Amino acid sequence: MVRISAIFIAVCMVLIAASLGIVVYLRFGFTGAESALVALGVLTALAVYNAIAARLRDRAEASAQLSILSRNSGDLARQLAEFGLRLNAMDSKVEQVLERSLATAQPLAAELEELSSLVRQLADSVAAHDVALGGAAAKQGAAAATLGASPFVKVPDTSAAPAGPAASAAPSPPAAPVERSIAAFAGLDRDGIIASIRTAIDGGKIDLYLQPIVMLPQRKVRFYEAMSRLKAENGDVVAAGDFLKYAEAGSLMPKLDHLTVPRCVQVVRRLLLKNRDIGLFCNLAGATLADAEFPRFLEFIEANRAIAASLVFEFTQSAVRAMGPIEHDSLAALAERGFRFSMDNLADLRVEPRELTERGFRFIKAPAALLLNRVGAASTDIHPADFSDLLGRFGIDLIAERIESESVVVDLLDCDVRFGQGFLFAPPRPVRAEALQATNGEAGKDVGGSEAPEQNKSSGAFAPAAAAASEPAAAEARGTLAQLVRVGSARS
Repeated sequence: MVRISAIFIAVCMVLIAASLGIVVYLRFGFTGAESALVALGVLTALAVYNAIAARLRDRAEASAQLSILSRNSGDLARQLAEFGLRLNAMDSKVEQVLERSLATAQPLAAELEELSSLVRQLADSVAAHDVALGGAAAKQGAAAATLGASPFVKVPDTSAAPAGPAASAAPSPPAAPVERSIAAFAGLDRDGIIASIRTAIDGGKIDLYLQPIVMLPQRKVRFYEAMSRLKAENGDVVAAGDFLKYAEAGSLMPKLDHLTVPRCVQVVRRLLLKNRDIGLFCNLAGATLADAEFPRFLEFIEANRAIAASLVFEFTQSAVRAMGPIEHDSLAALAERGFRFSMDNLADLRVEPRELTERGFRFIKAPAALLLNRVGAASTDIHPADFSDLLGRFGIDLIAERIESESVVVDLLDCDVRFGQGFLFAPPRPVRAEALQATNGEAGKDVGGSEAPEQNKSSGAFAPAAAAASEPAAAEARGTLAQLVRVGSARS
């Protein structure tokens, strides 16, 4: 655009100079040479005038731009100054707020620390009073009343102690150790006890009990553990810890698991109708993984893989350590179907979290006394208080079991334990019989081929769970937790 205007001005100046040359040649009688000189002079004057005018115009424009730039610089400097003032004011306000927050938080932190120390002192005092006031005999009686273990525990009888001044003045002798005996197996030798257990398993006289596993510190129920109880002929209920050693000696653990697992599946299905986030721990013996009937067991598990996220198979630490290639292959087959595993009955903290995670273990249950270093456990490379953090780095949750006092809960929270189980929260409760009717109806024969009682004959214990899954929704809705568990002092 500038170039076009310059060309136009140059053409105009040439025309003006040529016109003047022609005028002086025709009007005033100048010669051709003189007229050309006049035209050239006029053209030169016009060119000089145009150059001077353009220079003055450019200078005026530059001056105007410089003045505008100066004004803008002044505005920018003023805005920067205002921004600096505001920033200084904000810094001062932030410092004041921080000072006030620290001044407010310091007394609160001191009070919290004092409150924490008072809670610890209270917990220790309560524990000390428990020990002092309970006594060994009183503790045994309370445990028998709570756990329903009175038929199995013999407590020394002191009711016939002589009365009188001499007897009252004399110090009481130390309590004799409590002798534990199983009344249901009284008068039976080892082979007789094994035969009695085999008869109970074949007759389906194994009850299923549930004990909750809660989240800490909220104490919200997150899982349940299924426990077996043997119903003896004399009406006594024998805990698993009292008859499992005989069942293992008689190679009865696979038959027991083949009876218990379908019941656990039925319980899980009913629990999931009420809460989709609930889970169930089902104990499984290492011998079951190497049993000849494990393929049928695996077929049953395959048919119920839809509940794999809610059913956790639990193995003892000794069983995990004793696993061979066959057991590892069976464990891998279960893991491929989405089932997770747990390890319990820890005698020490020597575990390999990475190896357990690779094999499908997602939970470890350890006694609270072992975690709090209150028992004489073998030395380990990690402090019990750091055990939970170590497992968490490999995706394994730690569950503290056998919790019986509030002081233990306080100490476990300091160790960052997220789950707890024990009589402090709830004792094991028996599952209602009607909750297992479908399972009992399917358990006509166990894997070993022995027949169940006449009223329970039907298909196989490990028939696919389609029959259980196809029950009407209304019937399943009655299988909530309130209907699964019955509360009875005679059975609990």
